[in-house]
Amino acid sequence: MFYAAIKVLLTAVLVVAISEVAKRSSALGAIIASLPLTSLLAFIWLYGETGDTAKIAQLSSSIVWYVLPSLVLFVVLPLLLARGFGFWPSLLIASAATFAAYLAMTAVLARFGVTL
Repeated sequence: MFYAAIKVLLTAVLVVAISEVAKRSSALGAIIASLPLTSLLAFIWLYGETGDTAKIAQLSSSIVWYVLPSLVLFVVLPLLLARGFGFWPSLLIASAATFAAYLAMTAVLARFGVTL
């Protein structure tokens, strides 16, 4: 339980740090947020708990496929905001579009025999 609490605390600190940096510099905040820090933490936690590099390789390969549909959020959100939509509706629509992109990616990969 202590290990899980440490993981949650460290991850939360990372998210708060990114938002604090973004308040001062959107460019620097964007650079830090675009780093695969969540993935790196997941690799570290997974390796620390299992020592299984095959699981880490599988996770890393799956992340590659799911990065593509995640880009939908970063295209749709600024487009909606630039067109005058409010923040919350824009975030909701962009999130729904991203979820649909994840479903589409999973379906396309399944047609080619790729399971993640």
